[in-house]
Amino acid sequence: MSVAQSTDTKTALVLGGSGKTGRRVAERLAARRLQLRVGSRSGVPPFDWEDRTTWGAALQNVASAYITYYPDVAVPGASDTIGTFARLAVAQGVRRLVLLSGRGEEGAMLAEQEVRESGAEWTILRSAWFNQNFSEGAFVDQVREGEVVLPAGDTPEPFVDADDIADVAVAALTEDGHAGQLYELTGPRLLTFHEAIAEIAQASGRDIRYVPVSIEEFVRTAYDVPADVIWLLSYLFTEVLDGRNAHLTDGVQRALGRAPRDFRDYARRAAASEIWAPAGAAASTAR
Repeated sequence: MSVAQSTDTKTALVLGGSGKTGRRVAERLAARRLQLRVGSRSGVPPFDWEDRTTWGAALQNVASAYITYYPDVAVPGASDTIGTFARLAVAQGVRRLVLLSGRGEEGAMLAEQEVRESGAEWTILRSAWFNQNFSEGAFVDQVREGEVVLPAGDTPEPFVDADDIADVAVAALTEDGHAGQLYELTGPRLLTFHEAIAEIAQASGRDIRYVPVSIEEFVRTAYDVPADVIWLLSYLFTEVLDGRNAHLTDGVQRALGRAPRDFRDYARRAAASEIWAPAGAAASTAR
C-alpha cells in the first residue's frame, strides 16, 4: 500500500483554511471527497496558533497537515511555534507535513528547519509573492481606487499564482514522491510592481497608476493596516525585495509536470470576476 493510499483513510488538516492558499487547498481536497478538517478559530474543533490548548483536538486522527502561519513564517517567534506544533503533530501520529514558506526570508528558513527535524515526511513550498495579493490581499483596495502606492522600486519579482501553490500542496499531501522535497515556486516571468500594475490595468480596462514611495512614507500613510502586517510589509520591501529573489525557478514544473500560470492570465481571470471594479460600482465584487 502506498503512503498516499494510507493517508487517504485519515483526515487532512488545513491550517489557514480561509486564506489565499488554504482555502484553495481545502476546496481541492473536498472536491476529491477526502476527509478534511479546516484549522481556524471558527473551525470544529477550533484551532488557534495563539492558544496551544486547541492544537491537540485539531490534530486528532490527522494523517497529513498543510501548515500556513499568519501573517508570515518570517515573523519573530514563528519558527519556535511551528516547531512545537510539528513535534506535537508527529507525536499524535501525523505522518506528512507540508509547510508554506517564503523565498529569501531568514525567519522562514528557521521554520523550515523545524519542520525538517520534526520526524514527519515533510515538503517545503518556498513561494514568491502571490498574484492574489492584488485581488484578495493587502493591495486590492488600492487597485480599485486606481492608484497603487508601494515602496517596491524597480526590483523584479517572479509573482506566483495561489492556484499553483494549492495544486502543489495537494499533490504533496495526497501523492507519493514529494516527501523530502523543497519546491521553490515562482511564476514564469519576472515583473516589477509597475509592470504588474500595468498588466492589471490592461486586463481590467482601467487607468490604474503605480506610485513608488519611500518605506517611511508608506508606513506613515498606512492608517488602516494592522501593526503586524505593517512590520511584515516593511521587512519584505526593505530586506527581501532587494533582488535576491529576482530569478525564476522550476518548482511548479518539478512538482506538477507543467508550467506555472502566467500573471497575465491571472489578471484576466481576476478582472472578469469584477473584483477590481471601482468602489461604489454596481458590480458583484463581494466574492
